[in-house]
Order: sequence, then structure tokens, then C-alpha cells
Amino acid sequence: MNTPMPLPAHVPLVVATRGDAVESVYYGSIAVVNPSGELLASAGDVAFPLFTRSTLKPFQALPFLEGGGPAHFGFSAAQVALLCASHSGEPRHIAAVADMLQRSGGSEIQLQCGCHVPIWYASTGIAAPPDLPASQLHHNCSGKHAGFLAWCHQQGQPVENYLEPDHPLQQAIGNTLAAFIGCSVDEMPMGIDGCGAPNYALPLAALARAYARLATHELGLDHSPALTTLFTAMTTHPEMVSGEARDDLILMRAAPLDWVVKGGADGVQAIGISSRGIGIAIKIADGNSRALRTAVAAVIEQLDLLPLADYPSLEAWRDSRIRNYAGRQTGVFKAVFAL
Repeated sequence: MNTPMPLPAHVPLVVATRGDAVESVYYGSIAVVNPSGELLASAGDVAFPLFTRSTLKPFQALPFLEGGGPAHFGFSAAQVALLCASHSGEPRHIAAVADMLQRSGGSEIQLQCGCHVPIWYASTGIAAPPDLPASQLHHNCSGKHAGFLAWCHQQGQPVENYLEPDHPLQQAIGNTLAAFIGCSVDEMPMGIDGCGAPNYALPLAALARAYARLATHELGLDHSPALTTLFTAMTTHPEMVSGEARDDLILMRAAPLDWVVKGGADGVQAIGISSRGIGIAIKIADGNSRALRTAVAAVIEQLDLLPLADYPSLEAWRDSRIRNYAGRQTGVFKAVFAL
């Protein structure tokens, strides 16, 4: 008999209604943590390891930053932000990644992230042309992968297998991450992300703490200079972290130079707030991005982080209406949790 797989104890976070009745329920969990790891507020299961997906990117860049890579190759602050990005494949993103490869001695053919239609089309609602010439540079993770290749070139390590878990780069990332969050590598379940890179599962509380430490730069600690560089790059150039009409950019523009924000696939969102000294991590169990926006707006409102009425884009997340193809409202997304 198969042993039952352990499951996280998620709770209802958001419901979708049809008329006045609940039609769908979106489960998940939320953690709000300070840099020392104190849990300040929560909902659901904040201890169960959940895959971090692209919220891990700033911390995957730590070995490159701490080895002086950006300065060695002359990367700009905007390009440092791209190391942490799930970019939209806009012209500015493509040009910056191509320049990173040229500066580090890499090439597009060495990228192993794969290829997809630029996210810009889906985020702006514009249909992609059927004959769109997309390359690996358009992949949302190409900035991270360009950084991976740059680390290999700087350190004299092979590039053909840079995504293998036993490659020195991935070993350095795993060991650095484990030391950063205060555990052993064996305590972080590992899987392969959509772009082919190893990705780690962490408790939501640990992910939230990591973003609290990123936002406050953990001054005086070993990682402080790298964290300061990453925070400054991401908050100064939020347009490079995601792209127009994307959630990360919307949130960072609402609180410029204060909020560092990074989303991940399958309903993961992380936010670090410098002025409050907190990190927030959210997971929607089924990965629904529309439910995630509603949950984020509710967290902002319940923690009194921003007056949503002053930000039309965020106000729309709270008052998220469901419409049919004729434009008629059929229901709403509504948060049902209390921190």
C-alpha cells in the first residue's frame, strides 16, 4: 500500500462567487516575518516546505554577487536586477541580457533555459504574431541564466552542465542559501524549475524571513553588501524585474525604493518592506494568479501597508470582479482570511 503523501494545512484565502453564492474556493497560506524570524502574522501552514519558484532568484544570485561578478564584468544596476528577474521579453530586457552575455564571454547558444513567447503579450493583452521570432533571450529567466554563465566564466567552471545539481555553481547556490536561512541543504527539498535550474522548497516563514533580510539588508552580517546591491538594483529598476502591467512592477511602483517584490510560478508571491522591517510570503495552493492578486490586496489592507484607494491598480485587485465575455459581471473574487 502506498504511503500517503504529506500535505500542507492550507486554509481558504479567496473565494470566487457567482451571483451571491460561492462557486470556487482557493486555499493557501501566508507568513509575515521580521528579519530575526519572528512570525508576526499568518494564515494557514507556514512551516510546510513549498517550492519557492522564481522568488528564489535574488538568492540564487548571491554567489555571483559575493564573488564580485557584476563589477568584474561591468554589469549595470539594471543588469543586476535582471539576475533576479522573470522579465517580460521587452526590447530593453533582450538588449540587456544580450549585453550581459557579450560582456562575460557567453553566448545565447549556451543558455539552457529554453524558449517561450515573451510574457509581454499575455500581460498587456496583445496577441502575439503567429510568426514571432522568439529566442532563448526572450525566456523570462534568461537574465538569471546569463548570470549563471557569467559565474562559470569568472570561476573557470564548465558551462555545458551548469544546471546539473552537482555542478559547482548549483552547489554554491544551495550551500549559500542554506547558510542564509540557517539550515542544512538536506533540509531543503530540491526539484527542477521550469527553466531547468534546481529550485528549493522552503517553509513560507523562511521565505518571508529571507525577504525581510533582503529588504533590511541585514546590516553588519556577511551577506550585507550583496543584499544591499540586490535590493538597490531591484527597487531602482523594477521595470527590469518583471515588465509593464506585471504584478511585481505594479507593487514596487506603489512603494518606490521601499518594497522589494518578486513573484513565482504557481501562486507564489514574496514582498520585503524596508520601512516596516518585514517580509511577506504568500502561496495559493492551486496556483491561481487572479486569486493571488486578491490575497495580496487583502494582506496590504489588513496590515495597513498602503491606502489601496490611492492606487487604482491595487484597488482593482481588492474589488476583483468576474465578468463574462459580454462584459457582464457574474461574480467577484473575495478574500476570506484574517491575519
